[in-house]
Amino acid sequence: MNVSRQVTLFHSPNTRSAGALILLEELGADYRLHVLNMKAGEQRSPEYLAINPMGKVPALKHGDALVTEQPAIFLYLADLFPEAGLAPAIGDPLRGPYLRWMVYYGSCFEPALIDRAQKREPAPPSTSPYGDYDTMLKTLTDQLAKGPYLLGDNFTAADVLWGTALTWTTMFQLVPALPVIQSYIERVNARPSVAKVKAKDAELAAAHGR
Repeated sequence: MNVSRQVTLFHSPNTRSAGALILLEELGADYRLHVLNMKAGEQRSPEYLAINPMGKVPALKHGDALVTEQPAIFLYLADLFPEAGLAPAIGDPLRGPYLRWMVYYGSCFEPALIDRAQKREPAPPSTSPYGDYDTMLKTLTDQLAKGPYLLGDNFTAADVLWGTALTWTTMFQLVPALPVIQSYIERVNARPSVAKVKAKDAELAAAHGR
C-alpha cells in the first residue's frame, strides 16, 4: 500500500515545537505547517483543543494518526523517514540507547527542571521520577562527554530534541551552561536546519506581533 508520508505540524514560533520543525527539515520530510498565534490565544480555541486538549504545541497529524508529546512526535517522524538515518532501526544495538535518551527527556529531565524552577523539593527517592536534580543532570552530562553526540558519532533525532531543549534551558538558566553542555549545543545549532527554522520563526513571530 502506497501511503502518503505528508504530515501536518501544528506549530507556534519560539516555542518547543521549533524542535519538531528542525527535525522535519533534517528528515527532508514532506510537511505542511499549521501555525498558531499563541499571542492571540489560538492554542485555546475549540478547534485546536480538539487536536490537543492540553492546548500545547507541537502536535502532528499524519493521515488519521494524531501524535502529541514532543518525544513521541520525534520517534514517530524519525521512523516514518528511515532513509534519513536519524533513528537506529529495530535490531541495531543503538536502538535501545536511542529510546532511552528520548524517554529520559520527559520522564526525568523535565520533571527535575520544573521542580528546580519552582523551588520545590523533590519527592522522596522512592517516589520521585528522577531521584534528585544533580544525579539527573550528571547522568546526562556523563553521556554528552562521550560525544560528539548522544550516541557517539551518530547524529540522531535525539540530538535534535536535546540540542533544542538545552539551548532553551541554558538560556533561561534552568540548566548550567557547563562546557560539555555548551559545546554540545554549539554542535547541534551549527546545523543548517537550525538556522533555517530560526529565520522562519523570526518571520512568523514578527507577523504575529503585527
